[in-house]
Amino acid sequence: MPETVLNEAQTKNLLRQVLVELLKKRRSEFHELVIEAMEEVALARAIRAGRKNEFVSEDEIRAALEA
Repeated sequence: MPETVLNEAQTKNLLRQVLVELLKKRRSEFHELVIEAMEEVALARAIRAGRKNEFVSEDEIRAALEA
């Protein structure tokens, strides 16, 4: 099989096209992935806040996750 070589601009363009197609065809899965990532960030922030200050209650963690 012949080898294909792409320059940086071609690689970026191809990646952009793949991402756009992925977003169009798998919108719900992408949405779930983004939501999960946001929840992880909120949890990390709550943990950091708990380490700097006093204990963070479960209600405060849930509120941060829902924000």
